[in-house]
Amino acid sequence: MEEKAELAGISKAKMPAMPMFLLAIAAGAFIGLGGMYYCIIAADPNLGFAAKKMVGGIAFCLGLALVLVAGAELFTGNSLMVMARLSGRITTPQILRNWIIVWVGNLVGSVVIVFIAFMAHEYTLNGNGVETVMLKIGIAKVSLDSTTIFFKAIMCNLMVCLAVWLAYSCRTVADKIIAIILPISGFVAAGFEHCVANMYFLPFAYLLKETGNVPEGMDVSALSIASIAHNILFATAGNIVGGGLFVGALYWAIYRKGMGGTAAAASKQEKTSAASGQVAAQQ
Repeated sequence: MEEKAELAGISKAKMPAMPMFLLAIAAGAFIGLGGMYYCIIAADPNLGFAAKKMVGGIAFCLGLALVLVAGAELFTGNSLMVMARLSGRITTPQILRNWIIVWVGNLVGSVVIVFIAFMAHEYTLNGNGVETVMLKIGIAKVSLDSTTIFFKAIMCNLMVCLAVWLAYSCRTVADKIIAIILPISGFVAAGFEHCVANMYFLPFAYLLKETGNVPEGMDVSALSIASIAHNILFATAGNIVGGGLFVGALYWAIYRKGMGGTAAAASKQEKTSAASGQVAAQQ
């Protein structure tokens, strides 16, 4: 699993910018679809607190399932690239290049889904219940202080990257989907901060505010471009720490340095090249 994570990091680091950006747009859109599904569940007034959180969290798994099975570049999951960096197989500039391109692509994909879902009047479902839920989510998120956002984001990406880590042990599509359900639904139920999910929730809430789609008596003054940027900025920082440090660096220290030595394990291509060289030398 650790070697798979490193090889994935190498592949991501070496990917050309254009396909990387397009795959990042796809990931932002996929997470947005998961957010849309979650809001439909959360808008049901007949569900109790725990049931709504659990079922909504399972619905949100749609996003990561699409990312892992269909193929896409998700900023939060790419925190695991630190494993390849710690083994010296990629460089810091390569990681930063990937993270910047993917982060921007995720934002574009999320905003595209916001626009399409808004034009499809998705928010009017359940007697405008989805609209109310989206606004409440947006207001709650932008009302958090910086420290709370940061630590909620650490917890979030710790669980997201654990889901990705579990997926490295899987051999079938069904395995991957089953593996991610508990970690992803858990972070959603707990109300943690995922920067890419917030690229969907917060712009959608802001768009509803700006177009006058607000229930009577609801105070939406907290929703602004500045408050949205503040949330996403601190969520991004916390996500990097949660996934990169508490999952990527930790498992690297255990399995690569602690149990496999400090030298990086050779990839299949490296092993094949070495074997060919040995044969040539013998001849």
